[in-house]
Amino acid sequence: MLAPAPQPDLAAVPDDELLDAYSIAVSTAAERLIPSVASLRVTRQVGGWTAGGAGSAVAIEPAGYLLTSAHVVAGADRGSATFVDGAELAFEVVGRDPLSDLAVIRTTGGKPPPAPLGDAGRLRVGQLVVAIGNPLGFAGTVTAGVVSALGRSLGTRDGRTSRLVENVIQTDAALNPGNSGGALADSRGRVVGINTAVAGIGLGLAVPIDAATRGIIENLIVHGRVRRAFLGIVGGTRSLSDPVAARSGRTRGLEIVQLLEPGPAASAGLRVGDIVLELDGQPIEGVGDLQRQLGGDVIGRSVDLRVDRGGEARSVSVSPVELAE
Repeated sequence: MLAPAPQPDLAAVPDDELLDAYSIAVSTAAERLIPSVASLRVTRQVGGWTAGGAGSAVAIEPAGYLLTSAHVVAGADRGSATFVDGAELAFEVVGRDPLSDLAVIRTTGGKPPPAPLGDAGRLRVGQLVVAIGNPLGFAGTVTAGVVSALGRSLGTRDGRTSRLVENVIQTDAALNPGNSGGALADSRGRVVGINTAVAGIGLGLAVPIDAATRGIIENLIVHGRVRRAFLGIVGGTRSLSDPVAARSGRTRGLEIVQLLEPGPAASAGLRVGDIVLELDGQPIEGVGDLQRQLGGDVIGRSVDLRVDRGGEARSVSVSPVELAE
């Protein structure tokens, strides 16, 4: 009869040797980022009453700028940010952009260490990610999971204006109330997203850190807001008929289902049922394509829309106006 294999004496093994690669990656990312993540406390006036709110934020600049979710500081101008070392700093809201659910705040009386920003465009489904925030008021909480999906869209609204935040990251890292505004990081401790929503058990969403959001962050720091162009079009993706596809070189376009009046598109003669194929030569296949072309640089400038109307190609000049706050 074979004797059982001798078991190692784990008590004699140094702790660092017991850590597997997964644990090392999570703990390394956590150690790097926890000092840069704050617990936010805000107060706001709601219907004559003073209400409190909480969330998280991530230091991103040596000058004391922190990045958080716009809904965390909605209706508030200032508050306090507490860090794991016990420092409690007052902050003021520098700028909010509800249509991306991002906001920038700035602390006074101290400069927390900034977290390194990564690139969400390099993420892969199944990749390890670490969420750091302050759920339910528990500061410096770390959870880990994987990227469950990429390319999700998150609907946002500011008054009567709605928009899709594109390339949202879906993760199964546990998120709870209070995590909003906290960091979603890769295994090297680089912030690749800002946690924004808990969509269900095991399903969290984060606004990506990419070229588009870096531009938003810069605008919030410099100008306190984000300028966007407005055409007054409500539409959805539509497949093109074979003749139109052959002529245009496109398979899909953006069908106009509603025109907001008064608005530039209606004034230019566009009609419900028109299918937008291009804007200034750039292909338009859906709402996301149109949003990307409507930055602040086209406000007040004539742009060329190529549309299909009942099988006939048309070119329409439209001058976008600035989207009202």
